[in-house]
Amino acid sequence: MREITATVLENARIAPDVYSLTFACGEEIPVRAGQFCMVQVHGFPLRRPIAVCKAEGERITVCYRVKGAGTHALAETYQKGEKLRVLLPLGNGFFLHGEERVAVVGGGAGVFPLIAAIREFSPTCRVFAYMGFKNRENVCMEYEMRRAEKLVIATDDGSLGYHGTAVQAMMEEVLKFKPELILTCGPLPMLRSLKAAAARLKVPVQASLEERMGCGVGACLVCVCNKTNGEHARVCKDGPVFDLSEVDLDG
Repeated sequence: MREITATVLENARIAPDVYSLTFACGEEIPVRAGQFCMVQVHGFPLRRPIAVCKAEGERITVCYRVKGAGTHALAETYQKGEKLRVLLPLGNGFFLHGEERVAVVGGGAGVFPLIAAIREFSPTCRVFAYMGFKNRENVCMEYEMRRAEKLVIATDDGSLGYHGTAVQAMMEEVLKFKPELILTCGPLPMLRSLKAAAARLKVPVQASLEERMGCGVGACLVCVCNKTNGEHARVCKDGPVFDLSEVDLDG
């Protein structure tokens, strides 16, 4: 983990309320797929947690959705050349253990950490990606997702690609390629659906959880989640990637 002063290279809108922010760290910082950073926005005491989408040498790209005052300020204030305080890399990422066929299932802003997974794992195994969006207008970063051996875009209204959810799209094809592992990130209803489906298929799932965070290093306990064994875990420190079967999604 490092705290750096980065230089903004680009902060561009890529979909409604979604921005892609690329910054230069001044040195190469290794980041695994699934790890995240904490971005300091001037005027706000708490940093904003954002998953790393791409790590290319000293260049880091994160994508974020504008939801509140902090992310609005990040989108409006930090343009090319601005300095940005960033803490990274944080958390535990996705891991493969020799799997040859991996399904990647994402929804909404959850597709962004999965882009990092596609980039990291597609050179060494077969990756089948199923990415869900609200509609055609919200689809973004498709060129990065096409690094997977197969990509299916799903939209809720059917305006592009598969008409339905990413989980439904995967389930229609899962018996063809028989994944040995599923990597996922997305909204809670999607995770619940995928957890049930994976249990029937007897396929393990690694899920990156999306939680509000205060410190990002496990000290403040804002991002605690419940586990099925009754224990608690800190999403920032113990995750954000967990075995989905061990997470209580109803607690």
